[in-house]
Amino acid sequence: MFNTIRLLRPVTRIQPIFNSRWLNTSAVTSERDVYLEMLGGSSKGIAVLNLNRPKAKNAISVKFLQEFREALKEARFSSEVPRVLILNSLVDGVFCAGADLKERAGMSPPQVTEFLYNLRQAYRELETLPIPTIAVIDGAALGGGLEMALSCDLRVAGAKAKIGLPETRLAIIPGAGGTQRLPRLIGAAKAKELIFTSATLTAQGAFECGIVNYATEESSYPKALSLAESMLPQGPIAMRMAKMAIDKGLQADIDTGLEIEQSYYAQVIPTEDRMEGLTAFREKRAPVYKGK
Repeated sequence: MFNTIRLLRPVTRIQPIFNSRWLNTSAVTSERDVYLEMLGGSSKGIAVLNLNRPKAKNAISVKFLQEFREALKEARFSSEVPRVLILNSLVDGVFCAGADLKERAGMSPPQVTEFLYNLRQAYRELETLPIPTIAVIDGAALGGGLEMALSCDLRVAGAKAKIGLPETRLAIIPGAGGTQRLPRLIGAAKAKELIFTSATLTAQGAFECGIVNYATEESSYPKALSLAESMLPQGPIAMRMAKMAIDKGLQADIDTGLEIEQSYYAQVIPTEDRMEGLTAFREKRAPVYKGK
């Protein structure tokens, strides 16, 4: 069930942590449109993928897209893979405004085709990350911006959210998965209505359609962080297997889906984490999972 909530809890953040090849992190942070931030304290194990291109409302340029994919690669292959990833905008009033149409206007048709191919690949890389992902929508998430959020496992929206796929107004169609992910999420009829009318929804409207899991009356970041923290105690291998079983099973009939579930369940049986869970339950203590 979805729920509408009000959250005012303050959130503590720490400075970004980058790969060792980035020496001057403060300078790099200010120059990059997208970067990964690792949280600490009670939020250790959570990574935040920050979108920070204020001059263009986080519009997706070639540079933005390249840095987005680099951040996803870091999250996937880091020596300490995070257990949860939050997508968050640092630009007030906007999540992501979609493609950079000014840059797009100067592209040749082959360049547009290449850009869209890379964008689709980026969103699949996000969608197939082996950890839970949560999109924080505290502003405009339009076109490619909403398609980015749809590639996450969960979405939360705040009071300033504006959500929609307005491409048909520009005589084009959603080109980064919107025509596929939105109907799978909310049903074909409602997805067609939103795409055919280029409608823009509020957080509450998106919640009522089933696009977002929660609509908040203030910023939705605290709710996203709370959700992420609630996932940290779970077994990381089990979380990965559960995500893959759900995602792959949804594309199959129920019998095939049950076989998929069984195949992923079989992979958790020999793990140390499973034995730790059973031992901790018997000893009436909190389990300490190591992802092994």
